[in-house]
Amino acid sequence: MGAEARHHRRFKLETDIRVYSRSVGLLKGYTADISEAGISAILKLTLSVGEVVQLEVDLPDGPVAIRALVKYKTAFRYGFQFVEPDPQGLIKATCSWLAAMPAHD
Repeated sequence: MGAEARHHRRFKLETDIRVYSRSVGLLKGYTADISEAGISAILKLTLSVGEVVQLEVDLPDGPVAIRALVKYKTAFRYGFQFVEPDPQGLIKATCSWLAAMPAHD
C-alpha cells in the first residue's frame, strides 16, 4: 500500500487476533501493527484479498470485534482495512495510548 493511501499513523502492537472468514473459517494469528483505519496480522492460512472478514482483537482495554477488508497480502502478513466504525472507541483509545508511549525500537 502506498504512502498516499495511508492517512493514519501506525503503531506496533503484538497481540492475539482471530479472523472469521466465510471461505476459510476461523484463523488465529497475531497482530503486527494497528492504526485507526486498519491492522496488520500474521496468519498461517490463506485469505483472499478483497474478502470482508470479522476480526476479534485483544486490545489493552478489552477485546474488540470489527469487520474489515483484506487489503493486501505479503507472504503470511495481511493488511486489513476496517469497514465499519470503531465499536466503543477501543481502537482509537489504543492508538492514543500507544502514541503516548516512549519508542522502544
